Amino acid sequence: MTGHGTWKLAAFQYYLVSKPIKPTTFSLQCCNLIWTTYPSNKHPDFIHSNGEELASGFPFPPYNCSRSYLWCGCGSGSGSGSGRWEWEWVWGVNTGNGGGINGRTPSGSSVPNLNEAYTALQTWKSAITDDPLRILDNWVGSNVCSYKGVFCADPQDKMSASTGPVVAGIDLNHANLKGTLVNELSFLTDMSLIHLNSNRFSGKIPDTLRVLSSLQELDLSNNQFSGPFPRVTLYLPSLVYLDLRYNSFSGSIPEELFNKKLDAIFLNNNQFEGELPQNLGNSPASVINLANNKFSGNIPGSFGVIGSKLKEILFLNNQLTGCIPEEVGLFTEMQVLDVSYNSLMGHLPDTISCMQDVEILNFAHNKLSGVLPDLICSLRSLVNLTVSYNFFSGFSQECFKLLSGNVGFDFSLNCIPGRDMQRPQPDCSVIPGGELNCLRIPARPLVCASFTVASKNTVSSSSSP
Repeated sequence: MTGHGTWKLAAFQYYLVSKPIKPTTFSLQCCNLIWTTYPSNKHPDFIHSNGEELASGFPFPPYNCSRSYLWCGCGSGSGSGSGRWEWEWVWGVNTGNGGGINGRTPSGSSVPNLNEAYTALQTWKSAITDDPLRILDNWVGSNVCSYKGVFCADPQDKMSASTGPVVAGIDLNHANLKGTLVNELSFLTDMSLIHLNSNRFSGKIPDTLRVLSSLQELDLSNNQFSGPFPRVTLYLPSLVYLDLRYNSFSGSIPEELFNKKLDAIFLNNNQFEGELPQNLGNSPASVINLANNKFSGNIPGSFGVIGSKLKEILFLNNQLTGCIPEEVGLFTEMQVLDVSYNSLMGHLPDTISCMQDVEILNFAHNKLSGVLPDLICSLRSLVNLTVSYNFFSGFSQECFKLLSGNVGFDFSLNCIPGRDMQRPQPDCSVIPGGELNCLRIPARPLVCASFTVASKNTVSSSSSP
């Protein structure tokens, strides 16, 4: 990708948790892009080699450079502070003067390859009823590669019958468009990404989109979509990033979702309900966000047994009950676990101590009880531990040390004698879930590697005929 014009930095992996780390330096050699140093109190500036300022990044999963013609380059950086900010791959698209291919207008010989794209985009334009920012004003004429928010490239598939450029992606984030998606978008079979977050699209996701075999990223967040989980997403073979958060989807979520090779699953802030699929732990995703829905029942007992590479999972603000499963300790790369604002009961499993990379643990606003153990409070990477609004009756010496350390520790509104800001005594006379039988592995000795093997063997034997 060479040429002149305004380069748009499309994405880099950036999962922000708690307070951000801001890198002080970052070097990058790709597409004539340079990521320069910047003050810690500002967002980064992305500078083209000719000095033009670029856009800043947004959450995105990592990719292999060879997988798509849109991706290029990688870099490294450093930073300091509390919290976490990760980055991996960056790609740029030179949009020239609003669209285009690497800053070029497609030649006349390539225009016939874009006839279907023209039909699709014009049909979609007619289904958009409000465009207050006049984003679509230049969606006129047959040169769809000049349309704002439409990006073209040469076909990724070298065996493709196309001899010229194809529509490779649509990015209309924050365009405030009102309308619906149309079946004809399925004509854009070479697309690798669709980014439509922060608009006012409504209705359902067309089932015809299942033919988009090259689609890797689908971001429909912060819109007004409704109806059941869009099963069409299950038939997209290349999909690795799925973002449906902040919509009005409802009903249950299919178990097939967690068998897909997704890196990021964002379903938070919808109206999903029902029990979580038992194969939740099968997902290879590094981030799963199920917060602010109406999920009920237990966290699946198989959770974590597969040994997932999951780094962040959020269950907060649902209607989950029962115990926190012992298998949660198998997520040895977990960095964020948030189960707050549910109705979970029983003791915290000692296997949480196997999560040596965990930074954020939030158990607030549940019905958990017992004594908070040393094993959890002595986690080496812990940045914040929140157990407020439960029924814990005490905490150990290691937990006491957190009060004078650098770890955020909130244990208010529990039943801990001699501590300030606890529940009134009558509230502590009957502990919720006192008769709940949660499997407990003895606290000492707990050998995490042995626990992992034993848990996997248990699952294997239980699944044998």
